[in-house]
Amino acid sequence: MSAISATPTPLAGLWQIDRHAHVDSRGSFARLFCDDVLRSVGWDRPIRQINHSVTEQRGIVRGLHFQFPPHGETKLVTCLSGAIFDVAVDLRCGSPTYLHWHGIRLDENNRRSLLIPRGFAHGFQALSDHAVMIYLHDAAYDPNGEGGISPLDPRIAIAWPLAVTALSARDAALSPVGPDFSGLPA
Repeated sequence: MSAISATPTPLAGLWQIDRHAHVDSRGSFARLFCDDVLRSVGWDRPIRQINHSVTEQRGIVRGLHFQFPPHGETKLVTCLSGAIFDVAVDLRCGSPTYLHWHGIRLDENNRRSLLIPRGFAHGFQALSDHAVMIYLHDAAYDPNGEGGISPLDPRIAIAWPLAVTALSARDAALSPVGPDFSGLPA
């Protein structure tokens, strides 16, 4: 039977989730969510929202998005088809890795997800045309709690693997981290 495992990243609280599939002549079966494993690494509330996105062209960047308290959310991000470079940025006030980022490749073949806790910004770049993603959230989206940081912020300096070919108008208008931003409560 399939199982999932969690591996810590260099940013405390951010976890790489690997799905170990059962493969046979018919295809494969893999568990996407396992409360027992994910609860042990910080998923402590029920799934409240599931989102699905499709990015049609490689090079497009979406993000960096987050929710201000008390609307913070934990996300489990998975690429179902195609490939992406998924990034989380630590915005936790007082964290030793404040404004550090971690990125990993998520694709339909590596059966990997990223568990992003509250206090992090999230974004990704499509590495393939037609990248399909699913996000599980432990809180419902609240437009009044929405925040964002420019994905091209030189202070954060994310090393996007491809040239950035497009941003939405909303994401292009996001500002870099300003001197008045001191982080999100941990």
